[in-house]
Amino acid sequence: MGALKGPLHGGAPGPVLDMLVDIGSAANAEAWLKKELAAGRRIMGFGHRVYKVRDPRAEVLSRVAEEMGGAQLQNRTLFDLARSVEQTALRVLDEHKPGRNLRTNVEFYTALVLQSLGLKPKSFVAMFACGRVAGWCAHVIEQHGADHLIRPQSEYVGPRGLKLDPAGDGR
Repeated sequence: MGALKGPLHGGAPGPVLDMLVDIGSAANAEAWLKKELAAGRRIMGFGHRVYKVRDPRAEVLSRVAEEMGGAQLQNRTLFDLARSVEQTALRVLDEHKPGRNLRTNVEFYTALVLQSLGLKPKSFVAMFACGRVAGWCAHVIEQHGADHLIRPQSEYVGPRGLKLDPAGDGR
């Protein structure tokens, strides 16, 4: 019904937080990121199978993280580091993986929001699952009623090429 194993789908916020702690300061970001890429490792919080632009959920969560980070000096310092690491990572990823469009995804700022709530990284995947439970239950009920496994196919038919409103105020 739901697969939540490993560091990718729902499991990336913990490694994002680990990455920020390992980097420690904006001055260390570029070298750290390049070392990870040279070792063939992924940079958590960047890239998405569907979104080839900045994940719109990351935009919303970055604002939430900024507001929450203002509550404590520790979190504000972490937020400022995250902003700097994000900008450096986007540049480094463009240099090392041109054309891949590895942009900030929802997991990057989810790490800061969950940490600001006082949650420990080991509970981040469970929080991801909580948000999915209602949908999973709806699928089970629907499949039970239809008496067969439903494998929906979809094709996006909405508007394309819309610009993200970075200010969040409708302009």
